[in-house]
Amino acid sequence: MNLLFPIAFAQESAQTSQPSLIYNLFLFGGMIVLFYLILWRPQAKKNKEHKELVSSISKGDEVMTAGGILGKVTKIGDEYIAVEIAKNTEIKLQRSSILAALPKGTIAQI
Repeated sequence: MNLLFPIAFAQESAQTSQPSLIYNLFLFGGMIVLFYLILWRPQAKKNKEHKELVSSISKGDEVMTAGGILGKVTKIGDEYIAVEIAKNTEIKLQRSSILAALPKGTIAQI
């Protein structure tokens, strides 16, 4: 059996080798950089674009909400907007629930 699987004997050393502190700091720093590039930066960019979209909404724009409701903006407040979803039917929504601004005439085509 020793011919197929040779026995490996561990060498004893006077000093046990451990990874250096600098190696651990580089590894930890690299992980932080990866998390920043993969998670935090794209999410911050997406949040910035959404804030710009919500702040650019004006009366008469056609919008789609996060719930999939399409409508035309009729009133704008600081935190809430009124959206007409059918003739003489308005709902009030938080501004942050606006998912997208649609091109003019989209609702008429549907």
